[in-house]
Amino acid sequence: MARDDWNPRKLPDLSGKRYLVTGSNAGLGYFASLQLASAGAHVIMTGRSPQRLATARASVERALPDGVGSVETLLLDTSNLGSVRAAAATARGRKPLHGLLLNAGVVHPPRQRRTTPDGHEMIFATNVLGHYALAGELLIALAAGRGRMVWVGSVSTSIWKYEPTDIELVDDYSPWRAYVQSKVATTSLGLEADDRLRAASVPVSSLVAHPGYSTSGRTRDIAGINEPTRMTRFTDNLQAAVTQSKERGAWPLIRALVDPDATGGEFYGPAGVLRGGPRVATPAAVTRDPEVAARLWSYCEQTTRTPWPYLKASRTRAKG
Repeated sequence: MARDDWNPRKLPDLSGKRYLVTGSNAGLGYFASLQLASAGAHVIMTGRSPQRLATARASVERALPDGVGSVETLLLDTSNLGSVRAAAATARGRKPLHGLLLNAGVVHPPRQRRTTPDGHEMIFATNVLGHYALAGELLIALAAGRGRMVWVGSVSTSIWKYEPTDIELVDDYSPWRAYVQSKVATTSLGLEADDRLRAASVPVSSLVAHPGYSTSGRTRDIAGINEPTRMTRFTDNLQAAVTQSKERGAWPLIRALVDPDATGGEFYGPAGVLRGGPRVATPAAVTRDPEVAARLWSYCEQTTRTPWPYLKASRTRAKG
C-alpha cells in the first residue's frame, strides 16, 4: 500500500530508468516528462508533431540541472495504428523499459463524429485503441525492466454514468459522451490489464491515475508549451478553488508510475478529487465492472489485431 507521506516535489532517484510518455509536447505529458527527467530518468518523449516535440524537448533540457536526466523524442500518433507499431518497434530496441505513461489523448472532441484513416471513431482511436495496442507491443520491453504501465483516466467517469455499449458511438455521438466514454474504457482496460498480467505471471503492473481538474490557465507560461490567452487565464482563475495547474495534475500520474510502494490495480488522483496532492482513490463503479472490462478488452484485441504476448513476456528476464 502506498504511503501517506509521498512528496511529489522530491521523487526517488530514477537514474538508470527509462520511461516512455505519450503526448509529451504539452500539458500533462510535458510536465510528466520534465518531472521524470528531473529525477534522473531517461525519457522518451512522444508526439505526432516533429516541431512541437523538438520545442518540448529543448524546453525540458533547458530546465534540467547539469548531469541530471536525459530525453529523446519519438514520433507517435496514437490515432494511427501503423504509427503505433512503428514507434513501438523503435522503442523495443531500447529495452528494458521501466515505465509507460499512456497519456496522449483528445480532450476537446469535435462537434461531429469523425473517423481516422483506419476507420475508427477519432476519440476512441486516439485515447483508447492506440494505447491498448502500444501497451501490448511494448509488453516484453516492460517485462525486461519489471516495469509499470499507467493509464490516464478522468474524474468525469464518476460524474457521468456512460457505459460503453455503442463503443465507437456510431448511433449516439456527442463530444462529451465521446470523451467520457473513452475515459471509462481507458480506466477499465487499465484495471483489467493488471488482472490479466497477474494471472499470466507477467512481471509488469498496470495502474490508472487521473489529474483532477487541471487547466492551462492555472499553469505557468512556457514558450511553445503553455501559452493561454488572457481570457483563458481570467476564466480559469475564477475557478481557482476547484482547479490546479497541469504541473500538479501530473503528480498522480507520476506517483502511480514511480512510487515504490504503489501496487498494480491501484487508482490514483488528487486528494481533493479535483485538486491536491496525489493519493490512492476509488475508480467509478462502471470501470470496475468485469463484464464491461471483458467486452472492451475483446473489442480492442480484435479491432487492433494486437493480442498481448503474455507467455513470452512472462519468460523475459530482467535486464539493466
